[in-house]
Order: sequence, then C-alpha cells, then structure tokens
Amino acid sequence: MLSKLNKKMKIVLTKICFLLCFFLLISCKKTVVSDTQNSLPQENDIEYASSLAIYKNQGYSVVRVINPWPNATKNLTYILKEKNGILPDSLQKYPVISVPLQSIVVTSTTIIPYLEMLGVEKKLVGFPHTDYISSEKTRTRIDQGLVKNVGQNEKLNMEQLIDLAPELIVTFSMDSNNPMIANLEKSGLKVLIQADWMEQSPLGKAEWIKLYGALFGKENEAKILFDEIVKNYHDASAVITNSQKQKTVLYGSMYQDQWFVAKGNSWVSQFIKDAKANYLWAATEGTGSLALSFETVLEKGKNADFWIATGSFTSLSELEKANPHYKQFKAFQNKEIYTFESKIGPKGGTIYYEKAPSRPDLVLKDYIKIIHPEQLPNYTFTFAKKLN
Repeated sequence: MLSKLNKKMKIVLTKICFLLCFFLLISCKKTVVSDTQNSLPQENDIEYASSLAIYKNQGYSVVRVINPWPNATKNLTYILKEKNGILPDSLQKYPVISVPLQSIVVTSTTIIPYLEMLGVEKKLVGFPHTDYISSEKTRTRIDQGLVKNVGQNEKLNMEQLIDLAPELIVTFSMDSNNPMIANLEKSGLKVLIQADWMEQSPLGKAEWIKLYGALFGKENEAKILFDEIVKNYHDASAVITNSQKQKTVLYGSMYQDQWFVAKGNSWVSQFIKDAKANYLWAATEGTGSLALSFETVLEKGKNADFWIATGSFTSLSELEKANPHYKQFKAFQNKEIYTFESKIGPKGGTIYYEKAPSRPDLVLKDYIKIIHPEQLPNYTFTFAKKLN
C-alpha cells in the first residue's frame, strides 16, 4: 500500500515539476521580450508639437513624424544613431541616420532660423531656390558660394545633390506619392521628411528646434532655447488682464474672387486668442483657410476693430487700389489695418514666413502691440507693419 502511495506521489511530483518548468520557461520568454521592450526609449521629449516625437536612449534616438502630410495613413520613423550606439534588432528596419551631422541640405526656409539659433548654420551646404532665404548670416554664405542652389522643391537637382553628398536632406511631402524623394533614396542619399508645416500650435511649430538639436548633438541647447521661447510667450500673454474689453479682429483679404480667412483651429486663430482678442472666425472648425465671398465677410467683419490683411501691401492707398470696396470696413476708416507680410528680404523672400515659426513669442508680442498697445509701450514690431 505504502509502495503504491509512493509511486503516486512520485507521479504527482513529476507533473508538478514539469508544470513548474513550463511556467518558468514562459516566464523567461516573457522576461526576454520585456527586456527588449525596456531597451527602447519610453519617454517622449516633445510637449507641444503634435507631429513630432523624440525618444532619447543610450547611444541613439527614435524620431517619429506623426501625420506627415494631410490625411496621412502612416507615421514615419527614423533612428538617429550616435558613433558607438548599439541598436536593438527591432529598430534595424528603420532608416538610420548617423549623428551628429556634419552636412545637411534643407528645403524649407523655416529651418534656417533653427540652424542659426543652434550655431550650426555652417553645416548647411545646399538649398532649393536660395533667393527665398532672407537671413543675413545664411545669405552671406550663399554669396560666398558655400550654400549651393540645388534647384526647386518639386524638382531638386539630383546630380548636384549626389556631388554635394550631404549626410542628410530634410524635406517635406504633400502626400505619400513623391517620386522625387524616392529617387533621392534610390541614389543613396539619406532623406528625412519633416512636418513642421502641419503644426497649428504656435509653440508646437517652435518645438521642432529639438529635432535639429538631436540631429546636430545640440539637444541641451535646443531645450534651453525652446524653454526661453515658451516662457516669453506665456509672459507676453499674461500682461493682458481678462477684465479688458475684447476687441474684434478681421483676417485675410481678397484673392481673385474670394476672401480667404483662417479657420478656427489655425495658428493665426491661436495667436489672436492668446492676445485676448475676439477672432471673428474662431468658431470655424478645422485648420487652413476658408474661402468666402466679399459680401459674407463684409456682413460679419464690417465693424471689426482691427484687420490683419494678407499680402505684401505697404499702404492703405495700395490696398484701396486692389479693391475700392475695402473702404467700407471700419478698420480701414480708422486706419487700423496691419500686415505681417510686407517685410521682404534682400532677394524678395518674406521674412515672416521664414522666421515666425521659430519665434512665436515675437509674433504674439506683435499681435498684443496691435490690439493692446498700452501693454507693450516700448516694444517695436518684429514682423507686423501698420498700413499708413
């Protein structure tokens, strides 16, 4: 009897040992997966930008460009690898960019201020249609032949780019079908598609400086610069008390037979809101522009206190020549019309388009100076100009 019990006990113990080993094996496998996951960066360095994420890790960073173009169905991932960085197998499938970069080609003027702010403008070796660049520093380098004109955004000069051999080309795309980018990559050139133009938050646009900080090994400098911009932005908005009567703001102007106003979720609308004013189309859903008839705009905006006109107008008479009906607006009669687009660089580039995305704190101060001039009595416009 005792012998039979011992046999049964042995069988039971054997089964228990087998089960324990089985669960331990599963546990070990889970631990291996968990360790692999833990080796990946878990914290995003980006706070305001909605189209950018940067995950810093030992020896490398993972950059994700989210919603890189309108109605995008996928995000883009890039790995920024430092000299002795070791990448997990799970990241080997993504484009790998060696950092810090020693040379770069960019295709948007909005990137030029980031390079200059970080002190790496000398790494820029090419740009399409260099006349668009207004920056004094970079224009000097263009004049010295140190920054080459590499064609047009839609049709870059492939032979010249291959000859320049930049370590990275930073460009943008309007959709997923971009033969030019595919050709660049087929030629062995590294390409990163950025999406700062998709951002609608003023501080979100400016936070893209952190991407260039990561590309050039200047992460700390980028963070310090951005934190200062954030502080300046919030400090500027805080000078306006909520007790002050909200002024109304009209935006846009006629183009051919339509008046284009900024929608309510656009960065223009956000600036006006943060300047504590009532933007007439703030309730309009969406980003970008809304096309309206002149009659529709006149009905809603005839009595607006201020008018932010689009276009490079320099005077009221010039505006009137463009459309005599503009005189019907109260803002025209009271000479309260301003533009952000009249300041032009030496070769015809619009300074606002180049520099404003990187310095939203200065743009906001311009809006406050327009709407609440008593709050910034000693401030001089950076971008805006009053039409006289």
